[in-house]
Amino acid sequence: MKIFLDTANLDELRRGVALGVVDGVTTNPTLVAREKRPFREHIIEICEIVKGGVVSAEVVSTDADGILREAREVATWHPNVVVKIPMIPDGVRALSILSKEGIRVNMTLVFSAPQALLVAKAGAYIVSPFVGRLDDLGQDGLTLLRDIMDIYRAYNFPTQVLAASLRHPVHVVEAARMGAHIGTLPYKLFEQLFHHPLTDKGLAAFLKDWETARESLGSILPSAVGSRAGR
Repeated sequence: MKIFLDTANLDELRRGVALGVVDGVTTNPTLVAREKRPFREHIIEICEIVKGGVVSAEVVSTDADGILREAREVATWHPNVVVKIPMIPDGVRALSILSKEGIRVNMTLVFSAPQALLVAKAGAYIVSPFVGRLDDLGQDGLTLLRDIMDIYRAYNFPTQVLAASLRHPVHVVEAARMGAHIGTLPYKLFEQLFHHPLTDKGLAAFLKDWETARESLGSILPSAVGSRAGR
């Protein structure tokens, strides 16, 4: 499963990309608004940080003509940009046109299997079902994700499934188990994936034992004197 960061914060992106496991980025108007920078300039800088990774940039119009105008503009900003469009009737109408023009679209705010079926038929490059937001309403977001994966496999839809609104590591694991193509994570959740209390406990014990025997073990790296002598 590809791992995307769900953030528009450049510092978070740089730290995440430096770890070598980030495949792309999702943004939305709320995340971008927090950064208080020109939208185009900010998206281009994100693309330069996440070299080769897909970056979703969302339109804000809600009528088909407005969506088409904005999507065609946003798609020119960088080769790695995927245009993000909300799952509304005019959004699907715009999607069906844009997909024929070769513009990649991430259909967002998907909360039902019928919605996911429609966007796949219209040619979406990515569909983004929101897992955590359904859980917030007392529904099972992972069931939705499972239903979408089953439907897409049954009909061999090429649309990639991006598990969005993931709230905790169990969401990430279950999305991967189901075969979701992508999971997008807020930076805080991304950091949680690296940690386990037994890892910390085990490392502390190893380092303590090493320190106790340091005099007899020596150093892993050669000393400066020994290094020069061996040249």
